[in-house]
Amino acid sequence: MKLEDHDDQLTKFEAEGVSLPPLEHHGHVEHEGARIWYATYGSGSPVILLHGGLGHSGNWGYQIPALLEAGHRVILIDSRGHGRSTRDTRPYTYELMASDVLAVMDTLHLKQVSLVGWSDGACIALIVAAQAPTRVAGAFFFGCNMDPSGLKQINQHNPLLSRCLSRHLQDYAQLSATPDQFHEFAEAVGIMMKSQPNYSTHDLSQIGVPVLIVQAEHDEFIRDEHAQYLAQNIPDAKLLFLKEVSHFAPLQRPQQFNAALLAFLSERQPQR
Repeated sequence: MKLEDHDDQLTKFEAEGVSLPPLEHHGHVEHEGARIWYATYGSGSPVILLHGGLGHSGNWGYQIPALLEAGHRVILIDSRGHGRSTRDTRPYTYELMASDVLAVMDTLHLKQVSLVGWSDGACIALIVAAQAPTRVAGAFFFGCNMDPSGLKQINQHNPLLSRCLSRHLQDYAQLSATPDQFHEFAEAVGIMMKSQPNYSTHDLSQIGVPVLIVQAEHDEFIRDEHAQYLAQNIPDAKLLFLKEVSHFAPLQRPQQFNAALLAFLSERQPQR
């Protein structure tokens, strides 16, 4: 798909997925009972991309070339249990996955990075920013909530959700070390999503890094009011609405999403 093309109904994504550029450097970090997969591309100002729940780093395939062209070093991480990463038997928590991100940063000797999070990846990004603010130059936070009240009632018959889930199932079978356990994996992630994260207004007020909260006009999961609430309660936060897209904007209209992402990153230069 060309960047200017649209895949608003995710038909191409379901049929073909998204391809990563050829891997340059990749490996695993052993951390807290899991093997966390990472990959890096390019050089320059480092940016970590954190994917959404049930997905994997390949879902960022339309963003990586744009970031490399803009002179960034791109770091991908498959969240524990997702994609090529494994997990142990303990319940999922966003805090545990945030600690995995810091473990990868330490392995790669990354002093400070910009974080880009989508959905569950945004929760992880903001928790990293809250727990280790000196390591984060800024957080781009797309399509996620910081307490359960931010969630909409989900329409289980939405064809976009069905197509996305179909692609996730196919990718999991191809990439995972436990390829036949998608449903158990999805159930465990779902338990986390229903009760976490649960940040209070006070918790949000303590986040000390620049944050851009990006909300899609037709987001299937997140209430607009919640995005506004986050922007009002995180001290150095701004709010951006993306028109004519949903929770899957990076796949639906990459050119539009990438323009917002690159504009944010151009204002943030991590210490190296």
